[in-house]
Amino acid sequence: MSGKVNRQTVDLSQYPNLVVIYLGMRVNRLTGLKTLAGFGPKISNSVAAGPDGLLVHEFFLLSLFPAHLGMRQYWRDLDSLLAWSRSEPHRVWWKNFLRDSGGTGFWHETYFMQGGMEAIFDDLAKPVGFMRFAPLKPARGAMFGAAHRAGKLQHSEPVVSEEELYGG
Repeated sequence: MSGKVNRQTVDLSQYPNLVVIYLGMRVNRLTGLKTLAGFGPKISNSVAAGPDGLLVHEFFLLSLFPAHLGMRQYWRDLDSLLAWSRSEPHRVWWKNFLRDSGGTGFWHETYFMQGGMEAIFDDLAKPVGFMRFAPLKPARGAMFGAAHRAGKLQHSEPVVSEEELYGG
């Protein structure tokens, strides 16, 4: 017995500055399983703390072999997302990861309701998302921080500076 499909949509007019970010962590080496497992509770605790501006957080599985987990987050606006990413504990996690990926690869792609997209791909063994069709560039100089990559220059300071990571 079949019926008509119940099609629905949403009214996003209350969210003119909505930001959607997809994030993923992929295991590259056996040691990456430990890194991946260690981030789970940290992320869950961070989400449970209810960061200002985080509307929804969802986990999803991209593959079992190799292990590749993903998250999708909806943020009220870029200011909220950037404030959280620059706060503790996220800033420390990110700084430590950029010094040593622990056998994993990380990526994120960000989409803005007001237009624009940006992405970063760190230590990925295989292309995902934008990497599968767009030319790759080093994430250095103006391409180092997400706000610059997105063309949102009023938010110019990255979570961890290029100087902190690579030296002056």
